Parts: sequence; structure tokens; C-alpha cells
Amino acid sequence: MEKRIGAALILVENRESASRLNQILSVHADIIIARQGIPLHQRGIHVISLVLEGTSDEIGALTGPIGKLNGVQVKTLMLKGV
Repeated sequence: MEKRIGAALILVENRESASRLNQILSVHADIIIARQGIPLHQRGIHVISLVLEGTSDEIGALTGPIGKLNGVQVKTLMLKGV
């Protein structure tokens, strides 16, 4: 399967899910090229942006479980294969 470049934007509204989120990210660290976390304290949320390189299946295996976490939203963008 063809590798693709992608990005994921994660919005964390429930800090209790942060530990499980970090576990998921660690398991899939091999497809994460870059990670940036931005705390928005005045809104009580945190935003994490990821740059990813992997197959559609690998990226889905990362973002699927994240989307099931309580108080966490994720949106993914995938570009052409590289």
C-alpha cells in the first residue's frame, strides 16, 4: 500500500483522556513525523497537531482509537502518495 503524507488535528477537552491519548500516540510513533501541542488555558482545551507519513490503514489505526476517547475530537487530512 502506498504511503501518504497526512495531518491530524486533535482537540482535547477532557484532560482525563490525555494519558490514554499519549499511549496511543506512542504505539504509533513510527508514523508521526512532527507533533505540536498548544494549550489554550483560557478556553480549557488543548490542541495537538500531528504531521504523519504512513499508509491509509496505518493513519486510520492511529486516528480511529483517538476519536473514541471521551472528550477528544480528531480530524485528519491526507494528501497524495509520496
